[in-house]
Amino acid sequence: MRIAYYPGCVAQESGKELDLATRWVARALGIELVEFPSFSCCGSGFVDEANEVLNVAINARNLAIAEKAGLDLLTICSTCQGMLTLANLRYPDPAVRPRVEAALRPLGIEYRGSVKVKHLLRVLIEDVGLDALRAKVRRPLAGLKVGAFYGCHLLRPTDEMGWEDGEEPHAFEDLLEVLGASPVYYRGRVMCCGFPIQFVKSDVASGIAGRQILDAKSHGAEAMATPCPLCHISLDAYQNRAEKKVGAPLGMPIFHLPQVVGLALGATPEELGLARHLVPTEPVLAKVPPAAVH
Repeated sequence: MRIAYYPGCVAQESGKELDLATRWVARALGIELVEFPSFSCCGSGFVDEANEVLNVAINARNLAIAEKAGLDLLTICSTCQGMLTLANLRYPDPAVRPRVEAALRPLGIEYRGSVKVKHLLRVLIEDVGLDALRAKVRRPLAGLKVGAFYGCHLLRPTDEMGWEDGEEPHAFEDLLEVLGASPVYYRGRVMCCGFPIQFVKSDVASGIAGRQILDAKSHGAEAMATPCPLCHISLDAYQNRAEKKVGAPLGMPIFHLPQVVGLALGATPEELGLARHLVPTEPVLAKVPPAAVH
């Protein structure tokens, strides 16, 4: 499989372990990631709130770069997935397209609307396939209790995302089972992590994140995993703030999606950048058996 790789902003800077883990998993599964340094930020929802047409234009430009190369586009961030998908859907609108085309024309860019935007989770489920993944597992996660945390933009608006049910998704849990983990179902898995208001009302954002972690923990989760680096920031990097807000110790390791996949496929913690996490992952890793030698 050959696909345009859209890492997004966080995976190239503060969340470099996400990029590291994605590349490891891609190599292990025979996925060729084609890179385009000229990709720009998706706007992260903030541009969309201020100027919808500008947000569509920003993302139509990214999509046009992949289209010119004849490739679909891989994302590793729920927010990027949401913004790029919504741009694809809004672009044909007669009230939007002429204005976007006018913005792109001076750049010599044209977008015909042919690119499919695929989050890594969907690629693993639909393109690689659960049976193929199961066959490559070298280190089953041995019943480790993991709570998936989807993030808002991967699921909603449900009609526009056109994939999982926004209230009762199961793709991530299906994947965790294939990896040998025991998925934990809890209400907070489809709720917001608080990131969108982290820099405006950090106290409120910390309370939101803390409640989701407490929810997962009360249902037996020993770790959480997310397909969104912004959620990872809220749940891992700011977990100390969340603890203070909810008034309870949390100590919840938060994995990126490709890290749990990589662990099951035989990657070492070093290869997946697990030491970069602020909440230590060692207590959870100690419960996972060594990788089998093939």
